[in-house]
This record gives sequence, structure tokens and C-alpha cells, in this order.
Amino acid sequence: MHTTSGTSLPVRPVAPAAFAPVPPTGHTITPAITHPATLTGTPADFPPGLESVAPADEDSAWLHDALLGPHSADVVGYLRLARHCGAPVLDLGSGAGRLAVPLARQGFSVEAVDRDPACLERLRTWGARIGPQVSRLLVTTRAELADLRLRRTYRLALLAGTMVSAVAPGARPGLLREIAAHLEPGGALALDYTAHRMRDLAREPRRAYAFQVPRFDGVEEWAAARQVFDLDGMSEHITYHCVRTGRLSTERTVRSTRKWIVDPERLDAELRAAGLRVERRRRHRLDERTESVLLVCRADG
Repeated sequence: MHTTSGTSLPVRPVAPAAFAPVPPTGHTITPAITHPATLTGTPADFPPGLESVAPADEDSAWLHDALLGPHSADVVGYLRLARHCGAPVLDLGSGAGRLAVPLARQGFSVEAVDRDPACLERLRTWGARIGPQVSRLLVTTRAELADLRLRRTYRLALLAGTMVSAVAPGARPGLLREIAAHLEPGGALALDYTAHRMRDLAREPRRAYAFQVPRFDGVEEWAAARQVFDLDGMSEHITYHCVRTGRLSTERTVRSTRKWIVDPERLDAELRAAGLRVERRRRHRLDERTESVLLVCRADG
């Protein structure tokens, strides 16, 4: 269901004619075949994420699950980190449980925090379907990250899938302080984000993608995403135009999200101010303009 690191979603040979976004200047989207309506990503491209929008219904959840960007392959890495740090684990912006459920399946107690009740219900259903040995390790909490108030301490806190970009810059320092204050001695905060080359964003503030949404319910869904960066506001706005074709009908929907561009230097300063020391920094280049950055932080003292 999720993309692997640095790859595009699987795409069929021909996209619907309605989905023929024009590639931004200087950015090539390679046609799969010679057809004016066919667009597919090159191996280095990836669909922009939907971190700051919660699915409004079950159909929207398919798009939400597909749009974790290049971080879907991070599950194994976070499992490895949990084995090193121990439990309990705090999964912030958990969604439908792509990290929380595998962690519980490996025996870790997890508190999953998300603002969307539909996501948390899907998480609980997934855990219960596996069995009581998993569901008893899962606790769900509905909360906005910007207003987070924790009641216990944790060995590991996760802001995975670039969830930090869904938190407004003004609210981020408070969130980091709240997390730091609830880490056990020797505990860690792990987060990842997408780092952009600012001069490239200034030169190319608009991008477009077309891809197929992986679904397993008999519905075929295609999405065209138009991404606009605002460097003055350090934000990005993405609009998804989706076409879903079932056995009896075709439905068109539009969803949008606003995220924040992460300034690495500012984030580092906020982590230090919260009493968090960056212990490990790992970079993975996604294309010539962007890279994924993973930070593992420890509380000072």
C-alpha cells in the first residue's frame, strides 16, 4: 500500500485523459508510452504527502495511506530503533497505524496519537484483527499535535512520515518541549522531514504529479497533484484531483492540504532549546532537489 523510499507509486500504462498535468519548467515527467494523457513519475520522483489532512471518510483514507511520500520504507528502521530504546513508544500523527501496529506486533506497548477518529478506529480494528496480544499493547489518543498534553513518560517518541511538517512553526517549539519533558532517562525522539534546496524552490515553485492510488476494494482511483511552494510563508499547498471508477459509477473529488517547509537550522535550534541533543543525522537523497533527513535526539542530562 505504501511507496518505498525514493520510488513512485505503481502506475498503469495509461492515465485518464483528465489527468494530464503539465510538468513544471525544468522538471521532466517521463511518459510511460506515447500518449498525450499519460504521465508517470521518474524513479527519483515521489508524490507529495498528505500529512496535514486527515481523511474525512473511508474512501479518502486510501489516498491518505498512499501519500506517506518516500518514508514508507521507514517502518523497519523505526522497529530497529524501538528494539534499541525499548517501550513504551509514543507514535505522534499515527494515522491508521502503519508504525503503531507493527510495533505492537513486535511486543512494544504503543500510544498512538492522531487528530482523526476514523484513523484511530482503523488502527484499533487492525490491531484487533491480528489478535488480543497486539490490541492490548495499543492505546489510542485523539489530540492535535499543536495542543499535545502528555500524561506519562516514554522510551521512544516518533514524529515519522514527515509529520513535523504538519505542525505550524509557531507551535513546534512547544510540541518539542512537551515531548522532551516526557522522555525517560536514555529515551529518544526520532523524526524525519523533507529538506529542499531553496534556490530550486525559488526557481520552480510549482510542480505536478499524476499517479494511481493503490486500492484493494475493486475501485480504480487516479490522482493528479498540483504542488505550490510559498517561500515567503515557508509553506506548501497541494491540491489533489481524484477520479474513482467503480463498477457502477465514477466519482470526482478534490482535496487539499497545507504543510510547512522545514528550515533545518531553525529546527536544530528549536531542538536545542527544548533540551534535545541531535545524536544521529542521516540523509537520503530523493532527487537532485530534495533529500529525506532522519534525526535521532536524546534529552540533555
